Amino acid sequence: MLFIIRAVLVIASVILMSVYSIFYCLLSPRNPKNTYHFAMLFSKMSRILGLKVTVRIPEGAKDNGSVVYIANHQNNYDMVTTTASVQPGSVTIGKKSLVWIPFFGIIYWLTGNILIDRDNKSKSKNTITDVAEQMRSKNIGVWIFPEGTRSRGRGLMPFKMGAFHTALQAGVNVVPVVVSDTHGQVKLNRWDNGEVIVEMLEPIDITLYKKREIRRLMNDSYAIMLEKYDQLNKEAKRPDNNTDCCG
Repeated sequence: MLFIIRAVLVIASVILMSVYSIFYCLLSPRNPKNTYHFAMLFSKMSRILGLKVTVRIPEGAKDNGSVVYIANHQNNYDMVTTTASVQPGSVTIGKKSLVWIPFFGIIYWLTGNILIDRDNKSKSKNTITDVAEQMRSKNIGVWIFPEGTRSRGRGLMPFKMGAFHTALQAGVNVVPVVVSDTHGQVKLNRWDNGEVIVEMLEPIDITLYKKREIRRLMNDSYAIMLEKYDQLNKEAKRPDNNTDCCG
């Protein structure tokens, strides 16, 4: 029964937010400010799922300005965990196909996120240049998942270089955001699905790297995030697997 109630509540919430987003964003369509507003709304759905999300944000994070945020990408629950750390004046970079996801797609587009064609490799360099120019002209931060795919319980996957190309080309700092492991943590028929810790780290100073040192920046970022990922996994209070509400 709890499974059904939660599923209905999640679907209803997404539909209501889709309708709300149309009217809200008509006042200022594709405005980066919209992303923060809806990220906060999505993060509140963690309560419906029985998740306690502990968010740790450094003082002054709201003044980060134009930076590249990099976060680990695990599964669909990132929509209610990682979103809790989104800062004003930042947008995400996602593939164009996201637009076709029912209800969510229209929210993603209207809120001002940047859509790219990841399947067209010939456009990849131009895409990085375009994103870097938008960051400079609009003074916005961008969120990128450097693993390039959901990890689905495989730990922190190897990084791809796109996020670090973007940071070096735009001349902006990299801000790591780490989310504790959520693989297999959420069961819709369990009241308490434990704790997820989302921690934003201090910016990595881009001036310490030359433009050709993309790989060094990537490797340093990976090492920092892996150490924090392991730490958060030891600290986060996961649920007791024997506490399903239906026995």
